[in-house]
Amino acid sequence: MKICYLIMSHKEPEQIYRLVYTIKKQSPNSHIILSHDSTNCSLDVSIFKKLSGVDVTFATGERADFSLVYKYFWAINYLFSNNINFDWLITLSAQDYPTQPISELELLLSTTQYDGFLQFFKVFTSESPWSIRDGSQRYLYKYKKLSLSLPKPILSVLKVFKICNYLQPFFRFNSTYGLRLGTKQKSIFNDDFDCYGGYFFSVLSIKCVKYLNDFYQNNPQIVEYYKSVILPEESFIQTVLVNSNKFNLYNECKHYYDFSETSHGHPAILTEKDYNAMTQKKYYFARKFDPNVDSKILDLLDQEFLVKSK
Repeated sequence: MKICYLIMSHKEPEQIYRLVYTIKKQSPNSHIILSHDSTNCSLDVSIFKKLSGVDVTFATGERADFSLVYKYFWAINYLFSNNINFDWLITLSAQDYPTQPISELELLLSTTQYDGFLQFFKVFTSESPWSIRDGSQRYLYKYKKLSLSLPKPILSVLKVFKICNYLQPFFRFNSTYGLRLGTKQKSIFNDDFDCYGGYFFSVLSIKCVKYLNDFYQNNPQIVEYYKSVILPEESFIQTVLVNSNKFNLYNECKHYYDFSETSHGHPAILTEKDYNAMTQKKYYFARKFDPNVDSKILDLLDQEFLVKSK
């Protein structure tokens, strides 16, 4: 059995190097595609020359637009075009880190009855952790990006226009991910094609990956629809896989994260105080980590790997 890791990165080079080396040390047979956004972070790719099965690609990516979805399917196409064999594709951020020995994850994947592990829920229902208003604002409007970033004082002033979102159904003003104006569009969703949401990071079998790739290539209308919404990366994969009714999917992505006291969809930075929670056996990765906030937690996790490997 062979696992491929798709790692999305955009900051903290040392953290990127550490994650790649940790994975390859514990799973030498694995393949890694590192998709790096070098806009604000240069990367020394020569560091990876000693490692086999590590490919580095460069592409810009921005949360909330289609770029992350595009990078995901570019990587899939790269794997198939280059005849790189794999049985499972695991999507990570470079701010993630294993919380169990990878050998235990490999054992799970070699014996599981499931075809994939990812979070999913119907967006426009009470089962969604988002409000129905939030889900509708994300996926029922076509957005035009007016500005990538504005000074915080200006954004604070512009937020007053959000009151318009509550007064009429025709357009939406959003300043969470840059300044965007959305207009109501004809929905692609219906009783036979529900809108699903969930965390972007996942663990998928090659059967799921092939189906996703075929769908992406053969359904341009749906792809174009998702190119105009907010946060397509938190819906497209779930919507395609769950509506297919072809796969036995486990409703959890095997990641530990904490959104309890955060805003705008950013999980909390994990520290030593989160150690017991993140190392529960049902989790194999956690996010997100920042050595500038806590430089010791990754060392503690490495020690955990050594103990369990003995």
